[in-house]
Parts: sequence; structure tokens; C-alpha cells
Amino acid sequence: MTFYEAVHGANLKLFKADMHIHTCLSPCGDWGMSPKKIIEKSLEKKLDIIGICDHNSAENVEAVIKAGKGTGLRVVPGMEICSKEEVHILSLFNDTKEAILMQEYIYACLPGKNSPDMFGYQIIADENDEVAGENQRLLIGATNLKLEEIVDKIHSLNGLCIASHVDRPVFGIISQLGFIPSDLRLDGVEISWRMEPSEAMKQIPDIKRFPFIVSSDAHFPDDIGKAVTKFFMAEPTIEEIRLALTGKYDRHVEV
Repeated sequence: MTFYEAVHGANLKLFKADMHIHTCLSPCGDWGMSPKKIIEKSLEKKLDIIGICDHNSAENVEAVIKAGKGTGLRVVPGMEICSKEEVHILSLFNDTKEAILMQEYIYACLPGKNSPDMFGYQIIADENDEVAGENQRLLIGATNLKLEEIVDKIHSLNGLCIASHVDRPVFGIISQLGFIPSDLRLDGVEISWRMEPSEAMKQIPDIKRFPFIVSSDAHFPDDIGKAVTKFFMAEPTIEEIRLALTGKYDRHVEV
């Protein structure tokens, strides 16, 4: 079967997704954001896809995947990376291997050591919600990587690159740079639950040239599913999400 036949012959379905969820590994995340609790809350909110995107790390991704095994919930590996310019970027991958390769790249460029008293604990958990360790790196900090270096690396690993919460006054690409560079190869932008997409388009006209998603950026269990993106596509893969974002082969996105 050719690619053309595959994409045109597929039965498209609706997938409800929250692509930006933190775990207890993120120092600003609640300790209740354990792998099992995240899965429970996501199923309670009737989500089909979730993206696990801790700050500058993917160490809890596999535990959440294992905790969700057999539930039908698709857990997408990812992380929220902070650039040298202090811009937050979501990276999303098809499998954990790609996410860990991205993590290795980020760790090599992430200075500093965490102070739990100042920033919070960074808990590595297993699929049974047992504490497996503590990450000592300064995950809340910025890497020494330029924005375009991060975007290029994500794409080299076949990942999706989405600018985080572009409507927020801190750590968004607009608040930090004032604009989106014309040559920056973003796959999309994320609008937070704080602003209606129509209002964001009015206030930030620079984002109109990009597809967008809405996400919860959940740091607490009850925030999971607070904002949901609907993907109409054949299956919950990065390739299909990419097609939906670009509106190809009848795939599309609704918020």
C-alpha cells in the first residue's frame, strides 16, 4: 500500500487531547502529579491523548506510559524546554527513545543544581507511584541553547515543536522576543486556557500564520483536561498529529 492510499483510505476519528501536562518531576508541579494519578484524572476527563512535558526532562515519561498501559490512553513523550532566551518550547515525540535522546542533548546544555527549598523537589517516580529518585539538575532553569538550535534538534529526532503558552506574559515567545522569527520552523503554537483563541489572534496577530493547540499546562491533578484540543485523524501518532496541524488529507484540529 502506498502512502497516498494509506492516508486517503483511513477512517478518521476524534481524539481529545491535552498535550501539556507536568508530573511531580517538575519542581513547580504538585506532588500529586504522579504517574497513576495523571492516568486516573486523564481517563476521568475522557481524554484520548496526553502529552507529558516536564521542564527540561523526560525522566517520568516511561513511568506514565507504563501506568497507562491497557487503558487505551495514548501517552505522548515530550518535554518543555527553556531556551537561552527563556522561551518555553514543547517537544513531542512518537516514542520514549527519541525523547531520551532529546533529554541527553538538553542535559548537556543545562547548567546549575536544584535547590529544593527554593524551587521545589524534583521527584522521579515509577509506574506504581513509588519514589525512584530525585533529579538534582536545575530543571526550572534555562539551557544555554538558542531557540533555533532547540527547534532544529527536535526536528532531527522527528519530533513536533510547538511554542508554549504564547499568550502568557512570561516564558512565551512573544513576551520574551516580541515577535516570532520568520525563519523559525515551528510546527505550531500553544494558547493557554487563560485566553480564548479568537482573542489571542486579535492581541497577537503574529501567531495567525501558525496552527495552534490549547492545553492545560497542568501542574495539579484537577487542572488536567482544563483545556482540550480535538484532533481528527486516523491514529494517535506524531505523524498523524503533524498532518492534522497542517490540515492535510482531511485531518484537522478543533479547539
